[in-house]
Amino acid sequence: MGPKGQKSATGKSKAADEDREESLQAVVLADTFETRFAPFSLERPRCLLPLANVPLIEYTLEYLANAGAQDVFIYAGSHTDQVESYIATSKWKLSTSPFKTVVFLKAQAASVGDVMRDLDSKNFITGDFLAVSGDIVSNFPIEGALAKHRSRRQKNKNAIMTMLLRETDPRPEGDSTPAFPVFVIEPSTERCLWYQEFSERKSTDISLEDEILSAHKEIDLRQDLLDCRIDICTPDVLSLWTDNFDNQSPRKDFLFGVLKDYELNGKTIHVHIIEDHYSSRAGNLQAYTAVSRDIKSGLAYPLKPDTNLLPNYTYQLRSSGVYQENGVILARSCTVGSESILGLDTSIGDRSTVSNSIIGRRCLIGKNVTIENAYIWDDSVIGDGSRVEGCIIANEVVVGEDCNIEAGSLLSYGVRLGKGTHVARGTSLTTIPSTTEDDESRVGKGGHGHVYVEDDETGHEHLSSSSLFYEAPSATSSVSSLVSEASSTSAGALAEHENGSRSQSFSTSIDGEDSLDSFHSEAVASVFARMQFNTEPEDVRVELMGLRFSNNATEYQVRKAIAVALMKHIQSLLESKTSAADVAVKEALGRYKTLVQRENEDAGLESQVEFMVLAQQDLARRRDGERILVFLARQLYEDEVFGEDVFEDWWNDPRSSADEDMEKVRVSTKPFIDWLATAEEEESESDSEATLN
Repeated sequence: MGPKGQKSATGKSKAADEDREESLQAVVLADTFETRFAPFSLERPRCLLPLANVPLIEYTLEYLANAGAQDVFIYAGSHTDQVESYIATSKWKLSTSPFKTVVFLKAQAASVGDVMRDLDSKNFITGDFLAVSGDIVSNFPIEGALAKHRSRRQKNKNAIMTMLLRETDPRPEGDSTPAFPVFVIEPSTERCLWYQEFSERKSTDISLEDEILSAHKEIDLRQDLLDCRIDICTPDVLSLWTDNFDNQSPRKDFLFGVLKDYELNGKTIHVHIIEDHYSSRAGNLQAYTAVSRDIKSGLAYPLKPDTNLLPNYTYQLRSSGVYQENGVILARSCTVGSESILGLDTSIGDRSTVSNSIIGRRCLIGKNVTIENAYIWDDSVIGDGSRVEGCIIANEVVVGEDCNIEAGSLLSYGVRLGKGTHVARGTSLTTIPSTTEDDESRVGKGGHGHVYVEDDETGHEHLSSSSLFYEAPSATSSVSSLVSEASSTSAGALAEHENGSRSQSFSTSIDGEDSLDSFHSEAVASVFARMQFNTEPEDVRVELMGLRFSNNATEYQVRKAIAVALMKHIQSLLESKTSAADVAVKEALGRYKTLVQRENEDAGLESQVEFMVLAQQDLARRRDGERILVFLARQLYEDEVFGEDVFEDWWNDPRSSADEDMEKVRVSTKPFIDWLATAEEEESESDSEATLN
């Protein structure tokens, strides 16, 4: 009996070891050891600051839950006690939590490097793990990227890490890094070969070593990738952090060092580029405003206010396009514009106007107040006749009557402004102890607070003088040149690379979506995300109309957004379910054909033809476009969405054959068009015979 029992125990031990190795662990860096949220982060941990009225860390933990993480380790830097207290009383510690364990770790750390070395010393990590920043907002399903990472690891144990990067416009609003990052990637293996950061004020010359140019036939230089700060790691990553004690930051030090020392350690780091989902960081104040807008507009769906991530939240989307909790009191004469959020028990007085703003819980907004593009946190008061524009106002701030707060201003916790106070553009006010007393010239008579001045040595990223909203550089910004550390050999290799098409392409269009305007990007992302989650068509339409009115978009822009999002959805069904093209088209139209009908039937034949042209233009860029187009035309006809005249006019429209790609994508549809023409002729002849008889 003894040996049998011993064998059984050994078998169980092996099974347990395998389960533990394959279970997904996660490390949350709740503090990135930066001061980009000062002065707010001087009093509260940045991971608990509200984003769309929800603590930042909730979005991160929600993502990890959806990713299937089992064991979560949370590191907090500053204000550790506040973070620990919050986690201890959160839903993530309840018996219903999707996590097996949530461990709060403390360490004497002054950098991300210190945290990773401390984690290595504790031996908690037993297999693959996610290393994420505590300020991420993402709806990206990680299963595919994780499977690729594990497959690479099985083939090559030196493939130690996969970074998630999101394809976007060069240096987008949501990019939270003050540095300008450039990734050099081998497209066939998705291996990152080089990484370098630049200041916007400096040249962007890249120094590549000989081996990179000579050893790789094809390389991509990408400046259009947003770093999501979601890394899939093996335990070897922790060992490398420990071995390199001087490494402090995850990209500028660790990533750069591993890539530079490839010849010595043989370790490789790969990338997974996100194209059709949302992933970003609220890593600084500019990114905070951009991600807030993305959440309101639906780009991060299903992470929207009415998802109600916290148990006691009651947000609903009103017909006016406003997200509103229970208990909100609105005076009859006040106006609240779309894409605004109002928290529990907030009240807004007579003749006040709120537009494109987020107001927290229990706020009191007086009469004749104007609030535009502002973020007002819980329990704050805005006095009668005041104007608040493009700023952030923290908890328990009191703004007196007839005050004017200009764009880019930051009012930290407990600041009080006396009547008639004018806060100049870009001013930061705080109440934390200082060598200076309350500055009456800044906070007014009876006010409380003083100007916060950032120490230059801390590396704080100051706000734009004009507003919180990030001012992106011209889209023509690009990597100016490659400078090899060797001379003639590298120059020849570089010339050979520059003859390739991909290595010269620094910005990539996102799967057929034109970046002509912000409405198109937001609308396509929102509608596509809703379709992916099988949302009711009418709910999709209501949300799209809200976007249209808030952006003053045209009918053409709406039609184009629906066409692109629907084609994207069909392509996704085709790939994810390995369905035949006809099945994917039938499923998509079976659910969402009413969107096509309602947005085109009232406008007549011309708009219906235009929809077909827009769909064709999008499909011309897709791998399965030719197959999808033929079944799209057939299904629209069979479902009586469009009649024969629509397809006839579309086929003869010059735009339908404007170039080689447009001609190519419609080749397989010609038999259907010919069949329609023949059927129409036969029907006409039959009608003529009936008339004669």
